[in-house]
Amino acid sequence: MSPKHIIAGMVLQLVLISGGHAVADEYAHQRQQLMAEIEDDVKRTARYIDRKSFDKRVMQAMDTVPRHKFVPSHLRSRAYENRPLPIGYGQTISQPYIVALMTDLLQPQPDHSVLEIGTGSGYQAAVLSRLVESVYSIEIIEELGKSSTQLLKRIGYDNIKTRIADGYDGWPQHAPFDSIIVTAAISHIPPPLVQQLKKGGRMVIPVGTRFQTQYLTLVEKDMQGFITTRQLLPVQFVPFTGGH
Repeated sequence: MSPKHIIAGMVLQLVLISGGHAVADEYAHQRQQLMAEIEDDVKRTARYIDRKSFDKRVMQAMDTVPRHKFVPSHLRSRAYENRPLPIGYGQTISQPYIVALMTDLLQPQPDHSVLEIGTGSGYQAAVLSRLVESVYSIEIIEELGKSSTQLLKRIGYDNIKTRIADGYDGWPQHAPFDSIIVTAAISHIPPPLVQQLKKGGRMVIPVGTRFQTQYLTLVEKDMQGFITTRQLLPVQFVPFTGGH
């Protein structure tokens, strides 16, 4: 057997041994392109978001989490496009740049507990789970909540707890949270979420309605409990649903 065939055999064996990583390798080039596009978007929006780059840990999580597993099978060839994609039930998986931005704005730390309102496909929760100790995620659409919960468990994201409920009221049993992320647009910042945010904590939420300009908004609670808000850039999210 020639050296070329020996090397090829070793590579094939490595891919087979790596199991779940074989599919990831198939998308490696697309992921690299996506990371470059996210970096370009950061530069283009730097004056709005007050940063020229994202934390390296955030970018590593974005490069590690397999987005293709969180989109419908017929859209997997488009999984690493820097755009939102439909996931059914009138919902979308967010644009990767927006996922990275919202994650970075939370300033996640390894010992943090994060509340997510709007599990959706589970992708945002998966990214956060690589960066913090625990993620608590709420989804109001029962079918979507069940499917994303099963997917997250199947892939092995064992530090994510999910719940099917109206996210407006948060998850008081596990409060307070170091940070809160809301993945649907609402006309105002829900008071229960503000209450469940730790002092020194951060919330990122799109504020606005379907018929108004929505702004990605950063909410900060200082150590005295005072709240400040800052509009960052215009966005377009699906509307917040529920009793409010």
